[in-house]
Amino acid sequence: MNFSVEYANFPRQSFDEYWYRISADGRLIAHYWHDYRGEEHGIEFVNGEKQEWPVGRMVDFLEGGGPQPLVLSNRAVSYIKGKLNASA
Repeated sequence: MNFSVEYANFPRQSFDEYWYRISADGRLIAHYWHDYRGEEHGIEFVNGEKQEWPVGRMVDFLEGGGPQPLVLSNRAVSYIKGKLNASA
């Protein structure tokens, strides 16, 4: 299963959350968000399941950014695979 993450360019104010789309093999499976400081974060799966702080801190979930491509961490991939397998 190949995962991708991309910034969801939703309209936002200065201190609003940042949202990302997470896809598996090209199919949207979840939205991930974090606050403007990266202190709070969570995931919302397309089936309606939500969880705050899915794998520790925000920097434990996303890697890259800036000049580097944005990717899910190994912990995030393991977490998401577990959720997908549990709902299958």
